[in-house]
Amino acid sequence: MLQEIHKKLDEHYSEMVEIRRYLHQYPELSFQETKTAKYIADFYQELDIPCQTNVGGNGVIATLKGGKPGKTVALRADFDALPIQDQKDVPYKSKIDGVMHACGHDGHTAGLLILAKTMKNFQEQLPGTIVFLHQHAEEYAPGGAKPIIESGALDHVDAVFGTHLWATTPFGVLQTSRHAFMAGADRFDVTIQGKGGHGGYPHETKDAIVIGSQIVSQLQQIISRRLDPLETAVITIGQFEAGSAFNVIADTAKLVGTVRHLNTEVRDQIVTEIEKIIEGICVGNDVTYTLNYEKGYPPLINNASETDLLLQASEKVPEVKKAEVVKPVMAGEDFAYYTMEKPGAYFFTGAKLEGNTYPHHHPMFDIDERALPVAAKTLIAAYFEFQEQYG
Repeated sequence: MLQEIHKKLDEHYSEMVEIRRYLHQYPELSFQETKTAKYIADFYQELDIPCQTNVGGNGVIATLKGGKPGKTVALRADFDALPIQDQKDVPYKSKIDGVMHACGHDGHTAGLLILAKTMKNFQEQLPGTIVFLHQHAEEYAPGGAKPIIESGALDHVDAVFGTHLWATTPFGVLQTSRHAFMAGADRFDVTIQGKGGHGGYPHETKDAIVIGSQIVSQLQQIISRRLDPLETAVITIGQFEAGSAFNVIADTAKLVGTVRHLNTEVRDQIVTEIEKIIEGICVGNDVTYTLNYEKGYPPLINNASETDLLLQASEKVPEVKKAEVVKPVMAGEDFAYYTMEKPGAYFFTGAKLEGNTYPHHHPMFDIDERALPVAAKTLIAAYFEFQEQYG
């Protein structure tokens, strides 16, 4: 049956691309995806597949119950976009000013919708139940996964699988991990209140820029000198805002950064060290400060058994030339919440477009659309593999 499903998916390839390109032209930001959610719900209504809307916010969950007994497995696709101006010169360029599908979520949605359309044809032969999980707000914490889980809509699910079209991985390659796969991602900001003054009279001031620079430098020593060298973490300061003129010493400075980690205990150590360093520097310079630390998505930890199952399933997808276990990446993903609650695994589907070297979250981002059916085929192959092993 899997070969027949793959054949049907290939037959629907042009429709899959059409949906992806339509969504690419009409992106919506996290927590604002009402039109996209309606588009998804209307698609399932036409297929006569029951679906729930407004799950945990703008989430849409469709359920296809097979004609044979088996487990219930969720297959997830996200559908929000980013606040980026699309700069590509293509017919499907975003029509929404300042908003763009710069991460491939349009492709995730198109692939899952056509997979649902395909599987409707095999409903009576299907063992178990497929939950088509369309999640809103992956890009912006607190994200959509957590409220969907808290809604109870996935309580009956036995496992969950998901994929990300990965624009820096070659077509035909799948990548995953048996443990930590993507990083926990936090945000913090610190505002230093010094004392401004004339650029020629530094002794009469408390220079917020100099103090902020000390903080930036010292924070990097947390990674190099405070953590176990075998642990992995990143501290990045992405914004440094201060000053108003070349000859004026700034009285305030604001630093905004991110912490990436693969272990929550390491994250807790980093938070403690950040607080100690900032306090020490500010006390030493006789200035005040405010620090806000926001814990974002936890690390995405794959289940080893489901990852092995996924790797076995990928062998049944002809377009997959290589499925490899890779080191974790330090980008974040709220799919992490699903694998905290349910057995499951997440993987990258290679979607590197020839001639396009731009990464995710870039104004020129694009994907090789041939990867869409590969992602769908691998997801449904994992579904059947799970049914065989646990059904």
